[in-house]
Amino acid sequence: MRSDLWCWVRAIGRVLPILALVFWADAHAAPDSAQVLREQHATLSQELKQSVFGRPLVLRSQQAGDHVSGEVFAVVDHPLNVVRAQLSTAQQWCEVLLLHVNTKSCRAAQSASATSLVTAHFGKKTEQELGDAARVDFAYETVASNAHYLHMSMFAGNGPMATSNYRIGFQAVELEGGHTFIRFLYAYDVGFAGQLAMKAYLATVGRDKVGFSAEPGRVGQSDGLVDGMRGVVERNAMRYYLAIDVTLDTADVSPRERQRDARLNAWFTATERYKRQLHELERDDYLAIKRAEFRRALAQR
Repeated sequence: MRSDLWCWVRAIGRVLPILALVFWADAHAAPDSAQVLREQHATLSQELKQSVFGRPLVLRSQQAGDHVSGEVFAVVDHPLNVVRAQLSTAQQWCEVLLLHVNTKSCRAAQSASATSLVTAHFGKKTEQELGDAARVDFAYETVASNAHYLHMSMFAGNGPMATSNYRIGFQAVELEGGHTFIRFLYAYDVGFAGQLAMKAYLATVGRDKVGFSAEPGRVGQSDGLVDGMRGVVERNAMRYYLAIDVTLDTADVSPRERQRDARLNAWFTATERYKRQLHELERDDYLAIKRAEFRRALAQR
């Protein structure tokens, strides 16, 4: 999580203990309806058509005080029933999270209710023992699921590097022609110690890291791409979106072991399209590490 910070922060010993699970404070708030999401799709229609990403995708980020968030809106070429079949359980979302270069392990607790516990470990982009990675406990909730709309959420009260209030949200609504409009949210708060670590990181090894959004006139950057905490959250929001996308694209691949390998290769290929922002490892290194991490995750179930 917050991938390109991990190695540096671990090196200077700024990782803080992971505290107990705190449930999402507004879990009882009324969820967005399918109609609201359709209206959002209509509002973004021109941006989706003219997207700089070469696909119907809009990426937004914001920073307000301690809070940073990244949102991805996209149209995928899959009907809602496929989206629901692949992305409606806590264990399926563990498989999505594990594609990310810094997710070291993920396990979902079985639950008969709409709320489950997802235990994930996040750490370095290289090989790492789980004892050296940061454990984060998410409350996973299926907010809504019907023939026309899907909404899931994950919340963790505390995370590594003095971060808190992690929110991962996913909404999907059916469109005409077998397409689906999705919204993915990735957000968290950064405490004082985390902000100090961030400033030091961005002044040294992270000084050339950028996001995707343009802010014309930024000093020293001809293309004006955002950096800082907005750059961090944009890179990770995109990494998770690409994991969602390749999960849908490989829905028909079987058996499961071959499907996982197809997803790993597809995720790496997708991230390399945005090499300046997302490149971390060479393909063979990524595949070797991730195959081992998937085997470890399977052994924990």
